[in-house]
Amino acid sequence: MFKQTLAAVGALSCLASTANAATEIEWWHAMGGTLGEKVNSIAENFNASQADYKLVPVYKGNYTETMTAAIAAFRAKQQPHIVQVFEVGTATMMGAKGAVYPVYQLMSDAGESFDPADYLAAVAGYYTDTDGNMLSMPFNSSTPVLYYNKDAFKKAGLEDKAPNTWPEFEEAAKKLQAAGYACGMTTAWQSWVQLENFSAWHNLPFGTKENGFAGLDTEFQFNGPAQVKHISQLAEWQKSKIFDYGGRRSDSAPKFYSEECAMYMNSSAAYAGVKTNVKFEFGVGPMPYWPELASEPQNSIIGGATLWVLTGGESEEYKGVAKFFTYLSSPEVQADWHQFTGYLPITNAAATLTEEQGFYKENPGTDVAIKQINNKAPTANSKGLRFGNFVQIRDIINEELEAVWAGDKSAQDALDTAAERGNALLRKFEKAN
Repeated sequence: MFKQTLAAVGALSCLASTANAATEIEWWHAMGGTLGEKVNSIAENFNASQADYKLVPVYKGNYTETMTAAIAAFRAKQQPHIVQVFEVGTATMMGAKGAVYPVYQLMSDAGESFDPADYLAAVAGYYTDTDGNMLSMPFNSSTPVLYYNKDAFKKAGLEDKAPNTWPEFEEAAKKLQAAGYACGMTTAWQSWVQLENFSAWHNLPFGTKENGFAGLDTEFQFNGPAQVKHISQLAEWQKSKIFDYGGRRSDSAPKFYSEECAMYMNSSAAYAGVKTNVKFEFGVGPMPYWPELASEPQNSIIGGATLWVLTGGESEEYKGVAKFFTYLSSPEVQADWHQFTGYLPITNAAATLTEEQGFYKENPGTDVAIKQINNKAPTANSKGLRFGNFVQIRDIINEELEAVWAGDKSAQDALDTAAERGNALLRKFEKAN
């Protein structure tokens, strides 16, 4: 009888435990290293803030690997609830009919307060449809900036500020080389920085149909005279190492860390890496512009990624996803993420809180990215890009630019070929959607 009673109590305890178990939410992401540790911390803090849901973050590799894994998982009906997708995957996700649970609909269905106007306009605009509905949840958004070695500038007799224009950059780079530095500047993410953002910064179209926002039947225009001039000039500078190519992603960072190059163009989110790795004082400035192309710069566009919700889960699970998104968007969480990583504060409230906390004053240059994307109201040329198959198209652009740096192709030939090859992939995407 005693054993039966124990068994009954055990069964009841098991049932109670099952009834009280938190609903699990799986989040696939592409944040490795210290960023991955911060993602884990965000998840732990969310889990500690309530008892109904347990967020489980899973690192799936880089952006391309994470997106590819999510697509394969969806086909196998083993998809996560949330997947982090980089900005160039936006059109692909929008075209994934039936696979995506739009964030605006999710938040409404779950009864969570959600207003796109709370988010930075340059961020919200990138991820909304033509009716102004936000399709994914902004998370880690960034924009390119120019890092410079203050010690090197002082040694070269330069003013302690980043060059505003490309002619000023050339003059500074030559003085830096005369002072003993092998190279003036290197760049990361060459397509994103030197073509995509270059075009937006000068209010130039990257493609027709408002850079893809107004329809799928678009054609690339990044092989226009202004872009060709810029890439031609970089190629000329490559010969004397005024500019020195170092790789497609952030492979060029060691050139700046080691003081081989005195300037470095990369994401605002590279701030933490720069601060950790350099042994010199550095500054942050906006991207240079060509005065003959624009009397003043327009605004830059964002990179980074957002969180997309995939269909196929249970109603209670999606309530948990919505709760997490509300938590993630809170000023305190976003301000902390922004200050730790260098990514933009995705909400206006987070930016205000960061300023009130004195972070920008204590860390000069960390507000450059915000000023840059808010420099002017976005135009059809500067609100972002929305092209299908753009992950593969970026690879094409990288291949063609590398041919330019190697001296195997002219800028015109390379960009013409990249546009032609890219347009072929746009037609494939258009046909499939």
